[in-house]
Amino acid sequence: MNTKTHTMQQTISHGRRRFMLGAAGLSFGVAIGAPDALGQAAAQAPGASAKGVTVSPWATLHADGTVAIMSPAAEMGQGSLTSLPRIFADAMDADWSKVRIVPAYPAGKLYGNPLFGGEQYTAGSATVTGYFNNLRQFGAQVRRVLVDNVAERWVVPAAELTTIPGFVVHEKSGRRIAYGEIAAFAKIPAEAPVVEVEPLAKAQFRLIGQDIPRIDVPGKVNGTALYSIDVQVPGMIYGAILREPVEGAAPERIDDAAARAIEGVISVVPLKYGVGVLADTPWAAFKAKSALKVTWSRNANGWGFSNEKGYEKFTAIARDASQKGFPWDAKGDMAAAMAKAASVVEGEYRADYAYHAQMEPLNSVAAVAPAGDAVEVWVGTQSQTITVVAVAKALGIPESKVKFNGLLLGGGFGRRGNRDVEFIVDSVLMSKAAGRPVKVLWTREDDVHNGRFRPLYVNRIRAGLDASGRIIAWHHRVVADEVLAFMDPVRNKMSKGVDGIMIRGTELPTYAIPDRMSEGLLQMTGMRTNPLRGIGVGQNSFANEVFMDEVAAKLGADPVEFRLRQLDTTPLAQRGRRVIEEVAKMADWGRKRPGRGLGVAYLDYSGTQVAGIAEVSVDRQSGAIKVHRFWCTIDCGVAVHPDNVIAQTESSIVYGLGLALTERIAVEDGAVKQSNFYDYRVPRMADVPEMHIKLIPTRNHPTGVGQMATPLVPSAIANAVFQLTGARLRQQPMLPERVKLALEQGGQRFA
Repeated sequence: MNTKTHTMQQTISHGRRRFMLGAAGLSFGVAIGAPDALGQAAAQAPGASAKGVTVSPWATLHADGTVAIMSPAAEMGQGSLTSLPRIFADAMDADWSKVRIVPAYPAGKLYGNPLFGGEQYTAGSATVTGYFNNLRQFGAQVRRVLVDNVAERWVVPAAELTTIPGFVVHEKSGRRIAYGEIAAFAKIPAEAPVVEVEPLAKAQFRLIGQDIPRIDVPGKVNGTALYSIDVQVPGMIYGAILREPVEGAAPERIDDAAARAIEGVISVVPLKYGVGVLADTPWAAFKAKSALKVTWSRNANGWGFSNEKGYEKFTAIARDASQKGFPWDAKGDMAAAMAKAASVVEGEYRADYAYHAQMEPLNSVAAVAPAGDAVEVWVGTQSQTITVVAVAKALGIPESKVKFNGLLLGGGFGRRGNRDVEFIVDSVLMSKAAGRPVKVLWTREDDVHNGRFRPLYVNRIRAGLDASGRIIAWHHRVVADEVLAFMDPVRNKMSKGVDGIMIRGTELPTYAIPDRMSEGLLQMTGMRTNPLRGIGVGQNSFANEVFMDEVAAKLGADPVEFRLRQLDTTPLAQRGRRVIEEVAKMADWGRKRPGRGLGVAYLDYSGTQVAGIAEVSVDRQSGAIKVHRFWCTIDCGVAVHPDNVIAQTESSIVYGLGLALTERIAVEDGAVKQSNFYDYRVPRMADVPEMHIKLIPTRNHPTGVGQMATPLVPSAIANAVFQLTGARLRQQPMLPERVKLALEQGGQRFA
């Protein structure tokens, strides 16, 4: 047994937050991952015993009753900083008013998400889903440790003890003891006790499912929330980077005379991928960056590429049946079923590149030691562990020499989660060159010009129908830029050429189509790509759901009824049936609205069941679409924080609105044409429709929430425009000029 006090602290210097855990308290818990992960992680944690005593910083109980609970995920506005500790606290039966939440330090074997192979990686709406079971287990084990200690102290059977929030209770004698008092005498077992948590169907939650204020919101309202862009450290200067206009280009000639002449400029730093400027102020750095004259090498793949050239090439490939891709959602014998079909329906769909448009531009602060053998970074990132690895690699130092300070993210949407975390490496390389701390800031123009975009897509779908009009075969071909190879070479190598990010969303797990296959045909265009909110689902499900509407129209079927008829009889499909029926009821689907059209879309997104209906009007003179109302139902299983589910769904809808109607990145000669929000138009307040969201909680394992409604929006809008005008829109975004052309041509061609 171990009763020694341990302290684990994370400090952020110069007027920022200080967290201290374990002072005069007790640390306990178990580790995620391998059996030896607990000891290894504890040995690396500040304040850990030099003797390697097993310590887990998942929870720390203080004598005053305060419980500090670690949150392993990045907080980028999605609420994980509140939701994950709440799961732990519920199983521990902690008094939430006494819980203090602390962001976890990088320790993948301890804090890694099981769905990402132990990486501390916050993405894909996989956080609550991935951590839920383990956090319930760990919280229950902590509760059991407290109960066992009291049982020994009071000399009563542990079975006679129970808990209420913050107390262990012995009902027979009427005694109770506060958790804080137990810290004074508790003993930590060498191994975590075996505890079986209740199945979800029977679990009696105290905290899960209750609405509470998110802990990150007050600071965001009053201005005290800390982002890396706010960080100031002694001796810090500023850096700006002129990066290559096309991925893989390099500076051949640099004329920096005008840049060096600008007041406040300290030095110009040549880099493999661009040119950096160091200055006393960010404004001097930005001005000097703009004054640089650089000739770039022309050997990069992307030179000469454009959206239109991409569409021409991708479309030819999609139509060429001799070119095979990697299979994805394969079931039965699609080819044989298609050959037997009484009729075949075909459709083709497109999507332009799209930018993440996170509100906080990329930035990072780094302080490299004078000898270059250690570094401290302050940054908001979607992966603590990937960041540490990338920074260590950039400097050629051990990972143990990287001190990481994780901060809030001003939006991520996938942009802050790539393997090379180039904006963080920027700050590290510039600090090494400067010999002092450096804050590197990307302007919005930098962020747009050098973005990592949702790929260019061409989708081609063929459906085989039997004589009764039932879909018996489905073939979905996806042609797009590769994503995984660019954003995460490590995962790409493990995937053996299967780009799960590019192809996601082609699946039809709840539709009763016996023979189907989707396949991905990856294109190496040289463009920068990354997952974007909704991953590949945003485009691939757009193709699925607009095509499903087209099939229904050919059969003269109501779009809602047609989808309901396609669902199979599995429990998951029955949950899908409920969200479709409920959203149709909410929108009063059958009621005609003069001058307005309704469109429906449904999606099973990694088990989350979502359905949406858009009400739109179209200005036939300009081609502009106006979305007046959007109804949405969502079944994500157990909703840990219901109000946050609603908020995230609203956010998803607004994000999907921009992707559907206005957001487009155009590439010309390999370079991005857009610069800022004046020519990359995100939704304004006046564009946001009246939204009606209904959460349908069920006692199923929680599934994702953060991006599940985003893919519904373009599909529902396109289908609503068809109901209103008879014109089909098959390309994202549905720009006014494209809509006008579709109206003129009956929607049979791409604008």
